[in-house]
Amino acid sequence: MNERLERLLGRLILELPSALKRRIAGPAVIRDGLELELDTQVLLKLAERDPRPALTAGTAPAQARADLRRDVAQVKGPPIALEDVRDLTLAGAAGPLRGRLYVPPADPGADGPGSLVVFFHGGGWVAGDIDTHDQPCRLLALHSGARVLSVDYRLAPEHPFPAPVEDALAAFRDALGKADELGIEPGRTAVAGDSAGGHLAAVTALLAARDGGPAPAFQLLIYPVTDCLETSASRRTFAEGFLLTKDNMDWYEDRFLAAGGERGDPRVSPLHAPSLAGVAPAMVVTAGFDPLRDEGEAYARRLREAGVPCTLRRHPGSVHGFVHLLLAGTAAREALAEMGGALRVGLAGVPAPVVRR
Repeated sequence: MNERLERLLGRLILELPSALKRRIAGPAVIRDGLELELDTQVLLKLAERDPRPALTAGTAPAQARADLRRDVAQVKGPPIALEDVRDLTLAGAAGPLRGRLYVPPADPGADGPGSLVVFFHGGGWVAGDIDTHDQPCRLLALHSGARVLSVDYRLAPEHPFPAPVEDALAAFRDALGKADELGIEPGRTAVAGDSAGGHLAAVTALLAARDGGPAPAFQLLIYPVTDCLETSASRRTFAEGFLLTKDNMDWYEDRFLAAGGERGDPRVSPLHAPSLAGVAPAMVVTAGFDPLRDEGEAYARRLREAGVPCTLRRHPGSVHGFVHLLLAGTAAREALAEMGGALRVGLAGVPAPVVRR
């Protein structure tokens, strides 16, 4: 079946009444005291028709990249209209990088330069690009009122650690240096990202606070990787069956660290940084059925312990990658609207609320 027909079939099934979707999905999935969202369970059931082979030592990075592009295309929906979307060039650590700027509709009450969110895409540091994450960036721009700048950093294993980390920090600094060109106020800049991109956002905020240079005013970490040293309980509980598997995560980490990076290095595992004091206020978003859930929530706890204002938001019935599931009910759109609201507040100079769970 070609991809267009697959998308159409999936969309038609997701528009069925809940009772019919439950018959397709089967009994409710309950694990660790949480119930999987029905629409997500339907998507997982459909994915069983065309299962992805596990990533192994012999898997080419090109295959992982093609699989992510295909998966995202099936669930992202039509593009969200904005005031302007344009590609540009950013300075990376070792040369130019591609970037994409998303400009939201003008706020009638706004006066002067706007705010900016520098966004790093997920994909295990191996896959993903500004195209796979186009739709979430559009929605974050729309709901935050900020310009969103998506960064195409270098990928492993061709460019293993520390290349992605160095590119992320360099791109953040270059964006601040381009404030006039981008139409933004440097002091109202956030970093954001999902999964491996959440890791890069967290590390960028940490390194910027450490070196005393310009630092972000806020950080949005969407189901971030924060611990490549120890295996959390959620990595075992949700090791397989919920899109991201433990084996695949291990494969991504091995390629990211192909040049021999130390797993306890805070640039690899920010959860193990000696101190998080002074980093930007944060919103940490996790998914209940995600191998990375516990390390993201542990990072939120460490931020709070360091005195950093931090909102922790768990989406209990969701899986890793849920921000792409825009055709599966309203959960992803509502979650991105909430994240956009947090960015709007965080970049307005208002302290982020602390939500304890």
